[in-house]
Amino acid sequence: MDKKSSVELIKRISDANGVSGFEDEVLEVVRDEAKGLGRFSEDSLRNLYLEREDNEPGKPVLMLDAHTDEVGFMVKAIRPDGQLEFMTLGGWVVTNIPAHQVRVRNRFGEYIPGVVASKPPHFMSEAERKAPLEIAHLVIDVGASSAEEIENDFCIDIAAPVVPEVTCTYDEKHDLLVGKAFDNRMGCASIIETFRELKDEKLAVNLVGAFAAQEEVGTRGATITVQRVQPDIAICFEGCPADDTVVPAYQRQTQIKRGPMLRHIDARMITNPRFQRFALDVAKELGIPCQTAVRTGGSTDGAPIHLGAMGVPCIVSGIPVRYAHTHYGISSWSDYQNGIRLACEIIRRMDKDIIGGF
Repeated sequence: MDKKSSVELIKRISDANGVSGFEDEVLEVVRDEAKGLGRFSEDSLRNLYLEREDNEPGKPVLMLDAHTDEVGFMVKAIRPDGQLEFMTLGGWVVTNIPAHQVRVRNRFGEYIPGVVASKPPHFMSEAERKAPLEIAHLVIDVGASSAEEIENDFCIDIAAPVVPEVTCTYDEKHDLLVGKAFDNRMGCASIIETFRELKDEKLAVNLVGAFAAQEEVGTRGATITVQRVQPDIAICFEGCPADDTVVPAYQRQTQIKRGPMLRHIDARMITNPRFQRFALDVAKELGIPCQTAVRTGGSTDGAPIHLGAMGVPCIVSGIPVRYAHTHYGISSWSDYQNGIRLACEIIRRMDKDIIGGF
């Protein structure tokens, strides 16, 4: 794996605008970066499929999943003074939202810079200062002074998608990536990189990449992709919330620079224990760093996938992301690298009999 091109892939796909339902730019980047790796197709939900050129009839199908959308916002109303009221797309903590820059897409597809604003403290009453912050207290300010200016000059409409304004960077000295949408553009990049690594190799399975839409609003895209692909087995790439800064040391299960995290359970899936054990044994055999976790909340595309196509053994390989579902995530390239390495080794060992054993 070429590190320089790998980091550039992550940067490019992270910077792409793509909140739930508006993932168009992400798909453009995926199509461009994965040229020559297989055949593309789409469905009406804008799920994108990549089928390996070397796939042959009769082989079991292994699906690689990652979702293309990111958490963001949508314009809900336009005030007479030109301020934009908005709603969230995906899970946000309200206190993480204000005083950040965003980009608002207008009716011509242009992204207009704006700031998430609230009433300045100079004009707040004592009661307002003490009140819990709510979305209703926040607006997006693009610099307009009237609703007419929003309509005629900025050309922003109701339901305009809004993305965080962030540019991905990489600190090579400390092996740290900082950027937006690592949940789950890291997974999208991982599919592309896995296809690159396995190019021209003879496999006992047919490989299909499924770039699923709208995961952050209810794993909607993967509900469709699993029906269309009808996989026999699946690996779900994710950008998983890191816990190494928020829990006691003995509870940490998703730390950056400790390898991908393979979760045993979350709110909507109990991971197939036989497939999970197989993956962990491969990692141990080859000395690939990885970690495991038990999660009582959250879910991934693994939820609809493992229940689709009459039941699909599925593991979730998550790249730890500090501060997921905020403007800025922090991840390590080494975790990304090891996640791809583990996936490739699993795929190389996979065949009909092994899948049948799961």
